[in-house]
Amino acid sequence: MKVIEVHNLTKTFGSFTAVDHVSFEVAEGEIFGFLGANGAGKTTVIRMLCGLLAPTSGKGSVVGYDVSKKAEDVKKNIGYMSQKFSLYEDLSPVENMELFGGIYGMNRKQINKKTEEIIKDLGLTKERRSLVGSLPLGIRQKVAFAVSTFHSPKVVFLDEPTAGVDPMSRRIFWEMIYRASDRGTTFFVTTHYMDEAEYCNRISIMVDGSIKVLDTPERLKNNFGAGTMDEVFQILAGKSKNQVQ
Repeated sequence: MKVIEVHNLTKTFGSFTAVDHVSFEVAEGEIFGFLGANGAGKTTVIRMLCGLLAPTSGKGSVVGYDVSKKAEDVKKNIGYMSQKFSLYEDLSPVENMELFGGIYGMNRKQINKKTEEIIKDLGLTKERRSLVGSLPLGIRQKVAFAVSTFHSPKVVFLDEPTAGVDPMSRRIFWEMIYRASDRGTTFFVTTHYMDEAEYCNRISIMVDGSIKVLDTPERLKNNFGAGTMDEVFQILAGKSKNQVQ
């Protein structure tokens, strides 16, 4: 089952084409890596798929909802986590979960039940009432991930979620992704860590608004005669006219 379908999706700002006729599909339960240097168009694509930005042309659907016509339905069925903002730091983990659970339309009983499950699963009993801003980055990351999946969305967008996080915490974070993926959640991931790209089922790499390659990590490395995804990325990003690496 395809939970994301994109056909010739395009976004222009005046004379500048940020996203140029992009097409791809993502299957249920897949971990899809969406890579590209700064300025490649990744964030613009994500904003369109999340129903936050209207496409100039082309079509896109997320969990069966047209991103142009059913933006509010799209928002109700997705989760989102970014490096810049995913939690209110002046609230506790529990308060963040209660807040976002309400935003997602869950009732009090559902929120309380899910909150206790997450606190127990993540071992956050001691930190449950501490302000998020006072917690170590690794723990904040766990809480942010829990909040993004709190309402059991079918698709979760992770926009550079591990930026600035230590290697051990990054590894734990990816273990959480794998567990959720095994339960059927689809993940759409952007990252600047090429070792993380190796964890994805498939990877696309954007250059100047277009997807230049899309395949499994192993096939991409074989096709480019590369030993790592970082080598593949450097080969493609080096051909860019506009990107800042």
